[in-house]
Amino acid sequence: MTQSTGGTRGRIQAVALELFTEQGYEKTSLREIAERLGVTKAALYYHFKSKDEIVNSFVEDRLHRMDELIDWARDQPASRATRRELVSQYADMMFGTGQSLVMRFFEQNQTVLKSLAAGQQMRERMYQLADAICLGDDSPRAQLRATLVLFAVHSSWFAVRTPDVTDDERKKIALEVADELLAGIEEGGPADR
Repeated sequence: MTQSTGGTRGRIQAVALELFTEQGYEKTSLREIAERLGVTKAALYYHFKSKDEIVNSFVEDRLHRMDELIDWARDQPASRATRRELVSQYADMMFGTGQSLVMRFFEQNQTVLKSLAAGQQMRERMYQLADAICLGDDSPRAQLRATLVLFAVHSSWFAVRTPDVTDDERKKIALEVADELLAGIEEGGPADR
């Protein structure tokens, strides 16, 4: 793929995400995406044949990053430091450039995501990340806490509704709550089960 083709593909993803977030996935057409880009519908079809393909493309980007994080975690010891680093890296991914629009899209279009293969794969990756977080403590409490750790990070985009909160402040709050939940995993033992 040439650099300009990759750039065009990225522009299509960004504009589609913008429109999907503004108007909703169902109400956005490929024609509208092409018009906002200033290209023909045929030019858009060269890169993406459908709206589903566009959504799958940015979900697949996220899946790739999650796979890298899961692979990293598998090679680490089950320790407090590993858990905290895994959550920190996950937060870095969730708060990276352009992620606020992606997260808004995910929240507003959950039905669409559930119907796509990539959306179902994302759910599986979330479980794999949660398993990596609670490695060493397989209790039901640890499994729930590990899942809530991940939700604390990505739901902070919606749950923290205080006006004028910066992304850095939002991330800090999410990591503080996640750390509190992690402490419960680390304290888990026979008496806690």
